[in-house]
Amino acid sequence: MDDNHMIELFFARDEGAIEAASREYGAYCAAIARGILDDPGAAEECVNDTWLKCWQSIPPQRPQSLKGFAGRITRNLALSALRAGNARKRGGGQVQLALDELSEVVSGGETPEGALDRQAFRAALDGFLAGLSRRDRDLFLRRYWYLDSTEQLAKCFRMSRTHVTTTLHRLRQKLRVHLQQEGFEL
Repeated sequence: MDDNHMIELFFARDEGAIEAASREYGAYCAAIARGILDDPGAAEECVNDTWLKCWQSIPPQRPQSLKGFAGRITRNLALSALRAGNARKRGGGQVQLALDELSEVVSGGETPEGALDRQAFRAALDGFLAGLSRRDRDLFLRRYWYLDSTEQLAKCFRMSRTHVTTTLHRLRQKLRVHLQQEGFEL
């Protein structure tokens, strides 16, 4: 079943939408939650909560990609669970380490002015990612969206751990320069 059909089921308030979305994207969402949370039970709970959030959000929202929409909800729920202490950090603090690395470039504080610039920031980030090579883009996203450890990345990309950390450092610096060129104060 394609995204448009599933979204129409959500709009029709047909409970089959949840079953279809879970069948189609459940494994994807579970992988995201497990990557952030060390507790399989907490990860499963995040995925279940994802479908509830989808049900509550669609309508009025009409996502262009149900997979991306559900993935973002799962990631946010898992990060919230992690921050709230509902789950232990995985890999000796890899999640917090990845978030700390990225916070060197982008602050997490939200101000009213910052909320107004969020859409411009997304566009700038999309532009940055579009300008990267496929490998660098995948490396960046795997580290800072999926929160993979540097060890996992080294294995996946067949690079040394040092090469991974150096590349990520350079990518963060490029992101900083790109955001400053786009007019963002960091």
